[in-house]
This record gives sequence, structure tokens and C-alpha cells, in this order.
Amino acid sequence: MLKTVKNLGAEGVILQADVSKYDQVKSMVDELVERFGRIDILVNNAGIFTRMKPIEEITDDEWDSIMNVNLKGVFYCCKAVIPYMKKQGGGKIINISSTAGRQGSRASSLPYAASKAGVLGLTYTLAYQLAKYNILVNAVVPGQIETDILRQSVPPELREMQKKQTPVGRFGKPEEVAHAVVFLAENDYVTAEAINVCGGRVPG
Repeated sequence: MLKTVKNLGAEGVILQADVSKYDQVKSMVDELVERFGRIDILVNNAGIFTRMKPIEEITDDEWDSIMNVNLKGVFYCCKAVIPYMKKQGGGKIINISSTAGRQGSRASSLPYAASKAGVLGLTYTLAYQLAKYNILVNAVVPGQIETDILRQSVPPELREMQKKQTPVGRFGKPEEVAHAVVFLAENDYVTAEAINVCGGRVPG
């Protein structure tokens, strides 16, 4: 990854943090700003996923672990970067949600869908609060994307059914999600928006 960044004529650094722990997130962001002087774009992409099960079988630990990464992690990362963005006069925040957060899901777990719905609520509210600081906050809402998580967690027969229910007749590719992120990173007049990348399965 760093080699690719260098080949593009830019400088990169890899830092590790547990997004469910604010002290680690804050240290990571502080180090980035110390190294580069500012932070213009935040993409909240960290997330975990579990198989669907009846609500009676979901433990507190399962619920908390997903909420801590998928929702609290977004909150913590935003909380850490926003003061810097305010000070520098603007920035872009792009949160990765899911179509499960828009309409629920027969394949995703209850806490996963709830966490991704929470990401949308956080996105819209932050967008309204931060527009006056020239900080634009948006979300990308992927549907079924060809990833290892999808292949490992969704049974083959359910995947085939989902493909048939998708108007374009296939799952998305990771780079197609990335294209939506790049659009939001480059645009200076879009905020409080959630862009579906789902092949038409979920209306906007």
C-alpha cells in the first residue's frame, strides 16, 4: 500500500489503533496531524460483522462488540478529527454504512443492522451541525459487495438469491464502493447525503 502511495508521488504512513478506544484514536489522529500538519479527509471504514441469529440468542458481549466498533468507532474518529478540521477551516468526513442500516437484512445480524442505521443518523446530524464550519459529512451505503466477509458469512444459496434480487444481477466490487468515496472526497457541495452502492436493490 505504501509503495502505491509513493508511486503516486505522495507520502503515506500506516498507524494502528482500536477504534473502540478513544485514547488510541486520539493518539493516532494527533500523530497524523503532527506529521502532515492537517487532516482533510476522514473515511470511517472500520467494521465487524456477525451471522444472523434470533434476538434471544444475542448476548450483551456480541451486541457491545459490534456497537463499539461499527458505531462508537465512527463517533470517536469524528470526535478526534473535528477540532482539527474546524481550526483549519474545513474538511470531509465519509462514513461507511450499509443497506442493512436502511432496510434491515435477512443475512445480517440485528446488532450489525442497528449499528449501521446509527451511522446514518450520526452522519445526517453531524452534517447539519458542521456545515457552517465547511466540514461536509456524508455516507456511502454499500449493498452486497464481493469481499471475504460476504463469502464467509453468507451461505451460497442465500448469496445466489440476493444476486437474483439485485437489478443489475451481480454483487458489487470493492472498487465500486471506493469510487463513491472518491466522489464525496472531491465534491465541495454535497453534505448530509447517503449514496447507495447496491446495484439498485435499495431505492435512494
